[in-house]
Amino acid sequence: MAELFKNIYTKDLFNDFTNAVKKLSPTFNSNAFIKDVFTKEWENMELKQRMRHTTLTLGKQLPNNFKANANLLTDIIPLLDQNEAHRLAYIFLPDFIEIYGINDFDLSMKAFEKITTFISCEFAVRPFIINDQDRMLKQMLQWSKNENPFVRRLATEGCRPRLPWAMALPTLKKDPSPILPILENLRTDDTDFVRLSVANNLNDISKDNPELIIKIAKAWLGKTKETDALIKHACRTLLKQGLPEVMTLFGFGSIEHIAFNNFKVVTPEVKIGGYLEFQFQLVNKSNAKSKIRLEYAVYYQKANGTLSKKVYKISEKVYAPNSETMINRKQPFKLITTRKFHLGLHQVAVIVNGTEFEKIDFNLSK
Repeated sequence: MAELFKNIYTKDLFNDFTNAVKKLSPTFNSNAFIKDVFTKEWENMELKQRMRHTTLTLGKQLPNNFKANANLLTDIIPLLDQNEAHRLAYIFLPDFIEIYGINDFDLSMKAFEKITTFISCEFAVRPFIINDQDRMLKQMLQWSKNENPFVRRLATEGCRPRLPWAMALPTLKKDPSPILPILENLRTDDTDFVRLSVANNLNDISKDNPELIIKIAKAWLGKTKETDALIKHACRTLLKQGLPEVMTLFGFGSIEHIAFNNFKVVTPEVKIGGYLEFQFQLVNKSNAKSKIRLEYAVYYQKANGTLSKKVYKISEKVYAPNSETMINRKQPFKLITTRKFHLGLHQVAVIVNGTEFEKIDFNLSK
């Protein structure tokens, strides 16, 4: 079985951390800190609970002086393990600034700017946005012009209206216009992960304000291949929704000459841990080639007996004139932490350029 993500917090990690702290603050009580971290409740805590518990434990062991503590946590960064795989455990560093610095804006911003070059502060900045949106977004607009790409990424990632695993930003979900100058500054950024963050922010916005993202897509498309790729990724939710205007924007046109034949579920009875397998034939009856976005929808059984639709992409490709293509697909039903399966009726359907065809039932069992 794969190691649980929450187990990134180990005694070795805390030993390394406290050894680094003592180099800057020799009076720090390492033994007391580690003892207080590993309480009897520790094993039952999930990742974010362990992070917050670590933050609060550190707060108890450090002096009641936020300026000194913020300086300590930024100065300690060069002394920590710089291996990217190990950095996530140090998410408690920005969390400390979030908890203890919420009333010291200027000092917290300086700390975030330094810490985010080591471990992203995208979660920790959000209470500051809620607390004073205008001031925080002005700060993030400044960050969008920073010479460091990690700081620039914080500018866009931190203000995503629907950032996964983070508190939502209801005001920005309703009216995302204050975010747009930040995204405008970063849409041609020369760093891939910054442009990816811009795309993810726009995708978040599209879930509440689709017409705005369509307008932006039309304005930005055709400038550079990098911006085109950014916009395509930003519109992924709208493409999954099959909006005709978005389909046309990316060259997915009429399916008048496309035939969808011989749709069959090979495994009408699927066991948890197994696969749904289905197949169908796609026919381009036209004398011209056709660009097709091919997807399928699985309608999952919910606890209340209704079905919930989730769309999966198969491919985007150009099909030759007068061609016939057999498509086979497998969808796993392995147990994962992000989805709970409910036994009983499920359905699957194929989607061609946003148009959904017939559904076929299948049953999920133990």
